[in-house]
Amino acid sequence: MDVLYLLQASPAWLITTCVLVGLLVGSFLNVVAHRLPIMLEREWRRQCRELLAGEEGAPSAPADERETFNLVTPRSRCPRCGHRIRAHENLPVLSWLFLKGRCSACGGRISLRYPLVEALTALLSGVLAWHYGWGAPLAGALLFTWFLIPLTLIDLDHKLLPDGLTLPLLWAGLLASLVPLFVDARTAILGAAAGYLSLWSVYHLFRLVTGREGMGYGDFKLLAALGAWLGWKPLPVVLLGASFVGAVTGITLILVQGRDRHTPIPFGPYLAAAGWIALLWGDRILDAWLHSF
Repeated sequence: MDVLYLLQASPAWLITTCVLVGLLVGSFLNVVAHRLPIMLEREWRRQCRELLAGEEGAPSAPADERETFNLVTPRSRCPRCGHRIRAHENLPVLSWLFLKGRCSACGGRISLRYPLVEALTALLSGVLAWHYGWGAPLAGALLFTWFLIPLTLIDLDHKLLPDGLTLPLLWAGLLASLVPLFVDARTAILGAAAGYLSLWSVYHLFRLVTGREGMGYGDFKLLAALGAWLGWKPLPVVLLGASFVGAVTGITLILVQGRDRHTPIPFGPYLAAAGWIALLWGDRILDAWLHSF
């Protein structure tokens, strides 16, 4: 009880606690971003083998896919030498600094992305604690943020927004509206529907005009989830902000790196960033935008 009182009474303690918890959560989010696509791929392969089971010469599961593989098992290992990461080598940020970014067994480089994701999660968690203070909105905002981070990483790596993350985020937003945390239930339902249908309409219109697919269904579900949390009003600002930054990024890649203009770029990270900003300052941005007209 004393700890809860301290967190309520002292903003500094609350921010510090959220930063430390964010470091730990960030370490787990690295695992989610790495393992969830592998888990999905293995599940798709398993389903394919089941479909082929009645046909002659149907492939059997590879040896490595017969081992248990989920977000908990097996323990993290060095991808080069297979060294199992010990507890003191798995401290967020600190272990990477202490090991100088290298495996203690083989000396292979450990990606800088791991400590950066941990530090980013800690930073965003601290900002949320500063912005909201103690209360249920802080808990909801933390959950919202912790879902967006692995979605961003997975979309950057694989151009994939897994249902295993987008749909729980959507349902969590709808349930949060019953409290309500940020918007009421009516606004959340309208936001979820508007988010999904807006990008669904753009997708089909683009395909009708060009004969090509402009985005994936995961983008529809992510914007629907943002609508469930934020309501329908900020969605135009979220879409415009994400589209503008995505367009600038795409043009920059074409001009600087000579990338083919038909090469797809993930839209999820821009939606996630715009949605997170809208969660904290959406009302101010929307008011300023409307006032400018």
